Amino acid sequence: MSSPPVTTIVEVGKHEGQAVTIRGWLYNLRESGKLLFPQFRDGSGVIQGVVPKNAVAPEVFEAVKTLTQESSVIVEGKVRADKRAPSGYELDVSNVQVIQRVPDSEPYPITPKEHGVEFLMEAACEGTSTLFPVDYFDEQAYLTQSGQLYIEATAMALGKVYSFGPTFRAEKSKTRRHLTEFWMVEPEVAYAELDDLMELAENLISFIAKRCVERRRADLQTIGRDVSKLEKTEAPFPRISYDDAVKNLQEGHAQGALENRFEWGGDLGSPDETYLSAQFDKPVMVHRYPAKVKAFYMEPDPQRPELALCVDVLAPEGYGEIIGGSQRMASLDLLRQRIQEHGLPQEAFKWYLDLRRYGSVPHGGFGMGIERVVAWICGLEHVRETIPFPRMLNRLYP
Repeated sequence: MSSPPVTTIVEVGKHEGQAVTIRGWLYNLRESGKLLFPQFRDGSGVIQGVVPKNAVAPEVFEAVKTLTQESSVIVEGKVRADKRAPSGYELDVSNVQVIQRVPDSEPYPITPKEHGVEFLMEAACEGTSTLFPVDYFDEQAYLTQSGQLYIEATAMALGKVYSFGPTFRAEKSKTRRHLTEFWMVEPEVAYAELDDLMELAENLISFIAKRCVERRRADLQTIGRDVSKLEKTEAPFPRISYDDAVKNLQEGHAQGALENRFEWGGDLGSPDETYLSAQFDKPVMVHRYPAKVKAFYMEPDPQRPELALCVDVLAPEGYGEIIGGSQRMASLDLLRQRIQEHGLPQEAFKWYLDLRRYGSVPHGGFGMGIERVVAWICGLEHVRETIPFPRMLNRLYP
């Protein structure tokens, strides 16, 4: 039997009288005899559930009764209008799937009551993983490479989030695709798995390309862009596994199209990305790379743990990677192990580990490089042409 359609709490009114699925966390729980009143949150709002003991299976009643604050759950039930409810609706719960129960021995540290700013600030702990060191009031700090680790925290609170800001990479690269300072849009989504991320990525890129063609066709033609190539950018995009990409590259080398033979286990370089993307007239998605060439926080493929559940989106016409993303690791123990394996300081990632300690859920996101997307859409030769004052390996000032 299939599950009811997934909705968000803010939109339950559209499903009055219907069964729905809500993915979120337990906010609070009241008990009155043989009735349970769990409150669920999903980032869009809070809704009260009603669980009569005689109306659900014994295991469902027991599962709800033993839930702890911020335990992550997938709840099914029928939406019922109730003027007394703060949201105007309640949920008659029929089933619950507990994703992670916060243990009684280590409860969520912020109880559902009023807290002052001082308390909340003390409860926060910062950590970083970046490369450009700076002196921050006599303390070593770093310029950010990504807002991702931080917006994972906000995704656990709000469900769907994004950040948009500058990032810095200390790569000593002189290719036409690289800047040391660039801007990224980084969405992060709770309860999202790799296929969800790939669908989000292709829809975002398709929308951007379509909007640019619709509203800036004259500008694109002025700079000599062949707009017909952009008009082919429609979802779904072709998807190939890393394994298939390797076979493709090795065949290209055998045919003399590539100078170096690509070996399984390596990360794709610019010539490899150019060769692969040239075979398609719209962006191509390469997924499931070897975990050893990707970041420590990526969820391993359950079928092949040596692979990471990740994806790179390669733009056509030789513009290379414009999006890189992954499903994030949900297991506290595995994430702690990976941090140790990479020789990273556990104390700096304590707050990041806590995201897996209190109601961990499958989640993921990606980063889209603004300058690379602009370079591709405009058909520019070098990514430095997309930004007024480009910072590169040998250029710091305008």
